[in-house]
Amino acid sequence: MEALAFTFVYITISLLLFSSSSSLSSTAQSTNDTDTLLRFLSQTDPHGNLLTNWTTVDACSGQWLGVRCTGDRVTSLYLPFLDLRGPIDSLSKLDQIRLLDLHGNRLNGTILPITTLSNLKLLYLSGNDFSGEIPDDIGVLKRLRRLDISDNNLRGPISKGVLNLTRLLTLRLQNNLLSGVLPDLSVALPGLRDLNVSNNEFYGKVPEGLQRRFGDGSFAGNAKLCGSSPLQVCSFTADAKPISLPETPIINREKGHDHVSRKGLSFGAIVAIVVGNSVVLLVITSFVVAFYCGRYSRDGDSNSKSKASNNGKKVHASNGGGGERDGTTATDDRSKLVFFDRRKQFELDDLLRASAEMLGKGSLGTVYKAVLEDGCMVAVKRLKDANPCARKEFEQYMDVIGKLRHPNIVRFRAYYYAKEEKLLVYDYLPNGSLHSLLHGSRGPGRIPLDWTTRISLVLGAARGLARIHEEYKASKLPHGNVKSSNVLLDKNGVACISDFGLALLLNPIHVAARLGGYRAPEQMETKRLSQKADVYSFGVLLLEVLTGRAPSQYPNSPTRLRGEEEEQAVDLPKWVRSVVRDEWTAEVFDPELLRYKNIEEELVAMLHVGLACVVQQAEKRPTMFEVAKMIEELRVEQSPLGEDLDESRNSLSPSLATTEDYSLVSH
Repeated sequence: MEALAFTFVYITISLLLFSSSSSLSSTAQSTNDTDTLLRFLSQTDPHGNLLTNWTTVDACSGQWLGVRCTGDRVTSLYLPFLDLRGPIDSLSKLDQIRLLDLHGNRLNGTILPITTLSNLKLLYLSGNDFSGEIPDDIGVLKRLRRLDISDNNLRGPISKGVLNLTRLLTLRLQNNLLSGVLPDLSVALPGLRDLNVSNNEFYGKVPEGLQRRFGDGSFAGNAKLCGSSPLQVCSFTADAKPISLPETPIINREKGHDHVSRKGLSFGAIVAIVVGNSVVLLVITSFVVAFYCGRYSRDGDSNSKSKASNNGKKVHASNGGGGERDGTTATDDRSKLVFFDRRKQFELDDLLRASAEMLGKGSLGTVYKAVLEDGCMVAVKRLKDANPCARKEFEQYMDVIGKLRHPNIVRFRAYYYAKEEKLLVYDYLPNGSLHSLLHGSRGPGRIPLDWTTRISLVLGAARGLARIHEEYKASKLPHGNVKSSNVLLDKNGVACISDFGLALLLNPIHVAARLGGYRAPEQMETKRLSQKADVYSFGVLLLEVLTGRAPSQYPNSPTRLRGEEEEQAVDLPKWVRSVVRDEWTAEVFDPELLRYKNIEEELVAMLHVGLACVVQQAEKRPTMFEVAKMIEELRVEQSPLGEDLDESRNSLSPSLATTEDYSLVSH
């Protein structure tokens, strides 16, 4: 009996010790994850201005911004668009993390540290400053489903490790400096649904199955890629770089001897060749004489002309037509396309030869879709009413707005200036505008724009606008033309703000008039553009999304304005306020939205955000950073993240981490 009692006590003590050991181990792991994140904080936000609530002793306390845990281990880190700077080396110890979303920051270094995160399923690092190559060790991330490392400075080929990610659904590599021959990813990654390798330096033949499966847009902007139409026809071996053959006579190899082929040359042909060569020699001699005579007859005029600087951004074209600046005649370097980065440059002649399709006319000019000979598609805006702007001021201003890069801002690639012609070149976004989605084809047979897509699009637009305001906080540079037709959708349905800063090229009086229903009240008097006026315009856009009414589409019933004798239709914000004031809130919302269940609270919350943006007093409006935060916190779209993903997912919904189901991260 005593032996039995002793055995029972022994087992009990052992269980207690094991439980205590497990608890200590678990606490240690939690502490380790907290220490890891604190090291990351010290490297990327040393002044603590961005992650201000990372102050408690436990990262899994539920209070840390962007941190989610399962039990006491960090399984999700979501910190987009926070302007974090520095390397991510310290994150290599988060071995239980499933979701890592750091897109839209200014992080740098290599992406090698992520290769130790063996449980990673979703990785979003786009829009940063990462460099180096894609490491082969990335192949150990066997659970990875989505990989987005676009819009960085990555070089080298697609590594062999990527081919080992057999469960990959999304692979986005666009807007880097990657090179080499494209492997047949359709074979290596059978489950791949979303591929984009555009705007890199790949060469060789695109595998037929790959091009057929993902379309030409996935490969655009790689000048040396070839394949089926509309890509250039392959005239070289797929496994080697294209080679420019020298213009020399054809060499035949017969019996070990080299000789020029002369088959079929008659006496008359030989005489014609001799005469032709003599004429050509005479013409060349005349040009040489004329050149030297003209050169020495000038009185040194060429020395007074300014020499254009070659800073790596200008692409020379044969077209002239420059114009004047500062009273001097245009030099040979005038009237060229000026690019803002080294990637995918082309000459003005290439643009002029491109097939063009008019996409529409706006308040600032006409927009065309241009397809270059290599298959690259760009959008070209032909400005109007900007002719009075002097060249020097125009170029300086283009340099200011052209340097901004953000996933929710349409990429401004290049511009062209001539006295009577000004062209702006942007990335082409194929899915139209928010305005067309909201108001196009209203009536029977229309596919409704669902609430999930609407909130995703306004969130993207808010982030893009917030980045503009933050980047130019000191100079208070506004967007100047915020409206639903300037919210465009890229290939993946991500919302991007277009026409940033162009309104400042025009007379402010004309711009204010063109804003129509998006114009802030103070602009009636001041006729000035401002960041606070941008917030008002964005608020009108939110009300437009909620009500389904365009700002110029007012209700039929007139309302008498205080202090005025005649009746006139009220604008959209005033109409919304009147309905809300009379407690008819449900009447405000677009009937298309009322068919969806369990979103009433979200609709009302978004309505409050919109009304906060359109208050009459400019100083009482929130900043765009605050607006973006309010929308982001309002709702996180629920979509699958586990092993079985929803096949019927809306094609316009961006596959960003904000659209993922965090409740499944722990699976």
